[in-house]
Amino acid sequence: MTLTVKSPILGFENIKSVELTSIDDFFVKLEDKDGNTSFPMVNPYALRNYEFEIPTYYQNLMDINENSELKVYTMLVISSPIEESSVNFMAPIVCNMSNMTLSQVVLDPIQYPNYGQAEKIGSFTKK
Repeated sequence: MTLTVKSPILGFENIKSVELTSIDDFFVKLEDKDGNTSFPMVNPYALRNYEFEIPTYYQNLMDINENSELKVYTMLVISSPIEESSVNFMAPIVCNMSNMTLSQVVLDPIQYPNYGQAEKIGSFTKK
């Protein structure tokens, strides 16, 4: 499915349209429609209790309302072994599936002190 990027993905401001491909119940791939860039992402709710408020700016930008179908993912930096891979909980990717738009929402670290930019996925898996 193709989504329009409404606010830039940090470091990749030139990406305007992306393809979102589900890999399984936990992982998706986000791929630039106009280039060679792709990102693995993970469903953060599969890893931990994850809650945040979408700021009004992003709600307006993406036309989010009470009827919007939203999906949330977090960027994943793959390492070997997989437990060393890191997740960015401070800048989730919010997808409004109702109008096929996407934004990276940058959270305020003061409001969300329990979320990090590079948390090891292994700290959320059972040993």
